[in-house]
Amino acid sequence: MPVSADIMAIAFETQEGRIVTDASKVILKVNQAFTRITGYSAQDVVGAKPHLLGSGLHDATFFANMKERLDQTGVWQGEIWNRRKNGEVYPEWLAITSVKSADGQLTNYLGTLTDITERKSVENELRNLAFYDPLTRLPNRRLMLDRLQQAMTVSTRTGKAGAVMLLDLDNFKALNDSLGHDIGDQLLTEVARRIESSIRQGDTVARMGGDEFVVMLEGLDTGGLAAAQAESVATKIHAALNRTHMLTGHRSLGKEQTKQKAIEYRCTSSIGIAIFLGDQDSVSALLKKADLAMYQSKSTGRNSISFFDRGIQDAFAARMSLYAEIQEAIRTNQFVIHYHPLANGDGGMTEVEALIRWQHPQRGLLHPAEFIPMAEQNRQIIALDHWVLTQGCKQLAAWARSPKKAKLCVTVNISPLTFSQQDFVKLVLADLKKSGANPRLLRLEFTEKLVLDDVGNAIAKMGTLSEAGVSFSLDDFGTGDSSLTYLKRLPLHQLKISRSLVHDMTTNSEAASLVYTVIALAKSLGLTVIAKGAETQAQQTLLADQHCDGYQSYLLCEPMALSEFEAFLDTR
Repeated sequence: MPVSADIMAIAFETQEGRIVTDASKVILKVNQAFTRITGYSAQDVVGAKPHLLGSGLHDATFFANMKERLDQTGVWQGEIWNRRKNGEVYPEWLAITSVKSADGQLTNYLGTLTDITERKSVENELRNLAFYDPLTRLPNRRLMLDRLQQAMTVSTRTGKAGAVMLLDLDNFKALNDSLGHDIGDQLLTEVARRIESSIRQGDTVARMGGDEFVVMLEGLDTGGLAAAQAESVATKIHAALNRTHMLTGHRSLGKEQTKQKAIEYRCTSSIGIAIFLGDQDSVSALLKKADLAMYQSKSTGRNSISFFDRGIQDAFAARMSLYAEIQEAIRTNQFVIHYHPLANGDGGMTEVEALIRWQHPQRGLLHPAEFIPMAEQNRQIIALDHWVLTQGCKQLAAWARSPKKAKLCVTVNISPLTFSQQDFVKLVLADLKKSGANPRLLRLEFTEKLVLDDVGNAIAKMGTLSEAGVSFSLDDFGTGDSSLTYLKRLPLHQLKISRSLVHDMTTNSEAASLVYTVIALAKSLGLTVIAKGAETQAQQTLLADQHCDGYQSYLLCEPMALSEFEAFLDTR
């Protein structure tokens, strides 16, 4: 007995969405469930094609594979993302069946669709429970172990090193016991946020459990560079966690809770680092190394960073010791200024460079090469530059009272990091005003890196100071990415030729030609030109022949303490 039209209609109206198209995929009919799921009525879609529902999340290959499967088997089913009439993108399970006539000709396609939004939500929640920490939303131990194994495999293939940092909060149990778990949870959440903001893009941070976190670094350079890169990230994390945390908890009073007053809490941490290259160690062995290094940090008094490798740790400890010594030297004013004059072509002296030295209590007088690189790495250079600037301005004001020294110009070196500070111009002008020094006798010296980092900002700051009377010297010209473009735009007064070029000019014709070119270039731009490192009479003769304005070298004299320098001036 043939099935009646009423029964066919009832069968079509199921809980699943139904859509019928012709062989050209033009929609002929949809059911009420289709409208409920998609938001499109029959009037909206009949006569259109199914791509009306497209989310744009699938590429052409996805649909080419769908067509191929339908052509070969007459059936396709799978998960697809479609778009409702209101614009919402949602996941659905779609099954498509080809319908053919008795003679085998394709006549229609029948699609059955089910909204699986709720199922996907449950799947995602289960995945989050399985792989992510519910408090911090960081990857958990299970996911981190998987990612670490993958990273070691990638390291084997690429030859790039990696690092694992194990981090444990110092005295966390005492905080939990005394102030409650809600305060402890707040701290853990804030710690997770600060670690995430301190790592590089592509690095991974996970909570391993309790107050223990792990950070995985990938793509590090081999050799000692990997340790230096890991140290840089660890130091940044360490500093971020050391900043004061503001924590607010709740106190239970019977059935009620009252909000406690905000608590200022300083959190310290112990960090252990293990470097890896390839899969020479197992995941568990690598984590054990980081764990041992972390306990080394705790055993030395907590709030520190340790490497598993003894050689790396010794070098790191030396750097950290130097960092601490510089901090103490800044606090107790252990630095001094030595002055190095620049000689004019005729032998006269109208300019002197203020050079920082460290009068170390145990090691004696230290040259900048022994501490400036560390100071630059840890931003201590900002305080040192400002101190030299302040001393230079004070000395200018003092010399203004001496007829023989009143016209002496003082040059102060400025690092790119110091120059980049937002209040740099304000600090220079404030030092000049406070000291009473003549701005026209202050010269700031910098390298090309300062300009290359941000040409527009450099020009603006230099322009403001230049209007106040301060002049500028470009140091080591000819060795970096020298550019006539910025050279013409900067308010410069002086170029200094690199010591390496001057040193080679009597033995290397190419170096000599480059020195002569720089002198000619400086003259064409209206700049004075100083040659650094002209240590022989032959070098100075060649420079004089090219009308070089002056030189700075140890042939004239070495940098001297203030009293020695003033006595030296009195003899000339």
